[in-house]
Amino acid sequence: MSDLLKNIDARTRLAGTNKLEILLFSLGTDSRTGRRETFGINVFKVREVMRTPNITAAPEMPSSVEGMVSLRGTLVPVVDLAKYAGIGLESQREIMIVTEYNGHTQGFLVEAVDTILRLDWSQMRVPPQMLAAKLGGLVTAVTELPNGELVMMLDVEKVLSETSGYDDDHLFKGIEPIGNPEATVLYADDSSVARNQIARTLEVLGVKGIVAVNGRMAWDELQKIAIVADSTGRKVKDLVGVVLTDIEMPEMDGYILTKKIKSDPRFEGLPVLMHSSLSGMSNQQLGMSVGVDEYVPKFEPQRLSSTLRRLLNKGESDAAAA
Repeated sequence: MSDLLKNIDARTRLAGTNKLEILLFSLGTDSRTGRRETFGINVFKVREVMRTPNITAAPEMPSSVEGMVSLRGTLVPVVDLAKYAGIGLESQREIMIVTEYNGHTQGFLVEAVDTILRLDWSQMRVPPQMLAAKLGGLVTAVTELPNGELVMMLDVEKVLSETSGYDDDHLFKGIEPIGNPEATVLYADDSSVARNQIARTLEVLGVKGIVAVNGRMAWDELQKIAIVADSTGRKVKDLVGVVLTDIEMPEMDGYILTKKIKSDPRFEGLPVLMHSSLSGMSNQQLGMSVGVDEYVPKFEPQRLSSTLRRLLNKGESDAAAA
């Protein structure tokens, strides 16, 4: 299984080209429907794939958290994805995918892993509402294989949020409004959990938000704003203070969105803040190389709010000076 994840450094070259590689896996055959669905997770978030080790039960954990395992001296929570998704299974989950993002490590129990598939983000589509509702928002994107089989991208951020209490109220304490009722942020993220936390941060800051579920939708929104700006003799940056974008998104990722913004003179002076769970230094450096102004890891409202405050206030000062 370790062969699946060899040469991971070479795969980082895919970032910034609107491409990704996903590890395909299955949770098993649903005893209620008889179906065996295929899921995917971005290889960037996978640290290793291994046989499920002995799991030690832990008290007061969510029902889908089986317990903890020790990996090289570190205690790692283990989530049974079938239980989390409400899929009834009779088979054992003998494989554990160890993921690492936002500085957190966790194990996901699955029935089997298949292969690594290379795709263009344009091949990933926003899931139909019926599918998203059926799986409780667990899926952020879908794509179709040549044989007609659907692959569903796992929303690891939603799993992490609901099994670790990321949305605790204390994360937002002490954030003060910026005092500018016209301040506006356009934000793009395919994860409903991340969008909700961004919206909550903006609400506490007293900042207006324009939401998009992927880079393509964010780009379309910017085109509309540019038309309004042109018709009123204003600049886009006067109407939108910051673009806040995730990296991983179906149809258009955050790197390509940033490239398009920074290469278009209509958006001159518009800062782009990258907000992602892919918090590795290589991802930050690549973001800077395509023109990202700043980088903030996800699920840190205090850091996000302070960075937004600084960028929005800088934009207001620049406008006054002009």
